[in-house]
Amino acid sequence: MKTIFSGIQPSGTLTLGNYLGAMKHFVELQDDNNCYFCIVDQHAITVPQDRIMLQKNIRSLAALYLAVGIDPRKSTLFIQSEVPAHAQLGWIMQCVSYIGELERMTQFKDKSEGKHAVSSALLTYPPLMAADILLYQTDIVPVGEDQKQHLELTRDLAERFNKKYNDIFTIPEVKIPKVGARIMSLTEPEKKMSKSSPNPKSYISMLDDEKQIIKKMKSAVTDSENEVRYDKKNKPGVSNLLTIYSLCSGEKVEALEAKYAGKGYGEFKADVAEAVVTALKPIHERYQELIDSTELDNILDDGAAKANHAAMKMLKKAEKAVGLGRKRK
Repeated sequence: MKTIFSGIQPSGTLTLGNYLGAMKHFVELQDDNNCYFCIVDQHAITVPQDRIMLQKNIRSLAALYLAVGIDPRKSTLFIQSEVPAHAQLGWIMQCVSYIGELERMTQFKDKSEGKHAVSSALLTYPPLMAADILLYQTDIVPVGEDQKQHLELTRDLAERFNKKYNDIFTIPEVKIPKVGARIMSLTEPEKKMSKSSPNPKSYISMLDDEKQIIKKMKSAVTDSENEVRYDKKNKPGVSNLLTIYSLCSGEKVEALEAKYAGKGYGEFKADVAEAVVTALKPIHERYQELIDSTELDNILDDGAAKANHAAMKMLKKAEKAVGLGRKRK
């Protein structure tokens, strides 16, 4: 049995892209693996956050994890800040990191470009991300393409620590889903669908209602050909909608191309919207049951206890390896 770790920031409601590209796969992974699903709230504060909204988003994300099918009897769901070992090992990993390699991180360059006052945490959060993963002797980390660079750094830091101090960390493998790993924007299909987009029409939130989904799908960018055909290079908008339709309905892209041969984009978009509504409906229903419940708090309490137990074991090994604390007789 492999150990899998995944963390998502509570920095806004998740999109359909987050669900199809990541969370949907998590449900399948938990049956045959030891899974840790973490709400990485400490990563969220690398940029300014409204404290009330952040706490609301943390709870909402936890409810969504469970609503999509994460089973607390099979997996460990917890909040990062409720397991202090994350920040403690994060400091140790920061001490084995080099400024040059952190400055080369693409996300740091993108988020700091053109800004006069940049939080130092934007530079140093990759070692905290490494700690998140390494605390649980993680074998596999399922991520999107945009996080691949950070996972490569995690592997480098783990190997560096193992060679310099003691061979205690498992070197994790990166797993990027082949299909649906990058669900694209509805308005700019050359860009990834993102919850941080200033244009709400560019993404479908996992909590959008039926009317919102239909309206956004109607305005989704396609092209002037009026032909439903998968061609990522020449028809990025239509190809993105085909991917969404396929993942929500379970039908293969080839079958969908044949189904809409000779038909226009209007009917196609309406059916894509219907497939999305159908896929999200049971998630919405379960979310509403959980969001204000004591059941959610009990699950998070249990998850924090389980994560703390596992994380403290690894933290103590790391502290001993670098010589922190007292040597007891």
